[in-house]
Amino acid sequence: MSNQSNKIYDVYGLGNALVDMEFEVTPETLNDLGIEKGVMTLVDEARQAEILTTLNRPASQQTGGGSAANTLVTLSRLGGKGFYSCKVASDPTGNVFLTDLAAAGLDTNWQQQSPPEGITGKCLVFVTPDADRSMNTFLGITSEISPTELVPAALTASKYLYMEGYLVSSPTGKAAAIAARDLAGAQGVKTSFSLSDLTMTQFFREGLLEIIGNGLDLLFANEAEALGLCQTEQLEDAIAGLKHYAKQFVITRGAQGSLVYDGQTLLEIAAVPVQAIDTNGAGDTYAGAFLYGLTQGMTAAQAATLGARAAAELVTQLGARLTPEQLQRLS
Repeated sequence: MSNQSNKIYDVYGLGNALVDMEFEVTPETLNDLGIEKGVMTLVDEARQAEILTTLNRPASQQTGGGSAANTLVTLSRLGGKGFYSCKVASDPTGNVFLTDLAAAGLDTNWQQQSPPEGITGKCLVFVTPDADRSMNTFLGITSEISPTELVPAALTASKYLYMEGYLVSSPTGKAAAIAARDLAGAQGVKTSFSLSDLTMTQFFREGLLEIIGNGLDLLFANEAEALGLCQTEQLEDAIAGLKHYAKQFVITRGAQGSLVYDGQTLLEIAAVPVQAIDTNGAGDTYAGAFLYGLTQGMTAAQAATLGARAAAELVTQLGARLTPEQLQRLS
């Protein structure tokens, strides 16, 4: 077992490397494009190109994205120390992604080697006036993320491992998550995992359960994902079910706040009332602030309150990440 006081990193993240391209659209446009509203859909490169051609306009912004990457950037910009393992290609999109991580102060598995040739993944994010986000994602080379991208020394030197549920959508990604979980467990590193999206619980539930294994230290889910994983329509049953999967868990509920089980007590954390414009990245930001709080000695309630404040700030603007200045004002 490792000594927490000797840790170099607060959190070691494992997830996809995607560059987000955001578009503000109407529900009618989504319908015309044949895009399912409110979920993440995996598409091939040709389909993504078809959508961009039909839209025929530039994205409102293009930034580094990816669920776990957003979480680690939040942690780092709050003042935490993070490491991120991912797979990018040696193309301009990959350069954008790695430049963003470096600017956020994160260490990565690509600092000692050059990325291979290929295509870095892109996520088209469509934001409707109701602040909902619909995503069409071409994973590109990130679909090949595997245990090879793990850096055991960095993982062992971390307080927490954090993984995104999207990894389950590729066999090698699922293998990487399981390998990371096993290494973390063997080295006394706490394990945390986000279910990421309702579609993961709908189409990859068995794979998610494989990653969860005999149980994790901390699980993040929104209400729909929690219900999906536990195969129930009742929130009370999902709360009971998640206790079999993790020692602690967080269920985010948008404007209804969040529920946090700290291992003994179920806490209700109020949402911060705001006018939401774009919910893309809200769960990722909440998780990053929550993990920052826990690794800095906050109670679960204090960490969750920080998470709620950070998520509330994020949804009042376009984009999946807050600036360092915004986050510093919250901490």
